[in-house]
Amino acid sequence: MTWIKICGTTNIDDALMSVEAGADALGFIFYEASPRYVVAEAVRNITAGLPDHIEKVGVFVRPTADQVQKAAETTGITAAQLYLDSQGSNLDEFVNAAPHLRWIPSVTMTIRSTLDFESYNPAHVHAFLLDSGSAKTPGGTGQSFNWSASVSEVAEIKRRGKTIIAGGLSPENVGEAIRILEPWGVDVVSGVEASPGKKDPLKVRDFIKAVKETKR
Repeated sequence: MTWIKICGTTNIDDALMSVEAGADALGFIFYEASPRYVVAEAVRNITAGLPDHIEKVGVFVRPTADQVQKAAETTGITAAQLYLDSQGSNLDEFVNAAPHLRWIPSVTMTIRSTLDFESYNPAHVHAFLLDSGSAKTPGGTGQSFNWSASVSEVAEIKRRGKTIIAGGLSPENVGEAIRILEPWGVDVVSGVEASPGKKDPLKVRDFIKAVKETKR
């Protein structure tokens, strides 16, 4: 079964609705430039009301290890999704700061050639999140990368760990993404929103239904 993360969660009502609809994980964005940014106290209040089996993922853009450690200590997140300038070369520093977290390095597929997989310790990677974006905007663009053209690159990444597809997913196209790339998981934000930071319950349910009905 494909793992499903509903990202950009900002309030408890959306969080509980997503869980009830069948999400495996919720994402909380700790990046102040994002319209879906949430402060630590709000995240702590949300995670405290969630079932233990739900993965609570903090999303960080170019953070320091201290920032991730502090968030982990105060918010109840269980995993960290990282957009790093160094493309993973300092992941060990983050692992040492918060060893109990599951680590999800993000790969910006449009600048895939800059990624140095040799810098990653496979034991530290829970999964790789494959996203669209640019060097200036590493993710969260709401745009898809070219799935068909990326099959061989994704296959190469799969040899190093599990993959999660993100970027421009919606109830209408997530089945196609799964059929083409056969990822371990999928991650959606804007494709299930009524407005930035506010989920549309029907879209969330339709997205999860589409994922679960797609044959790999």
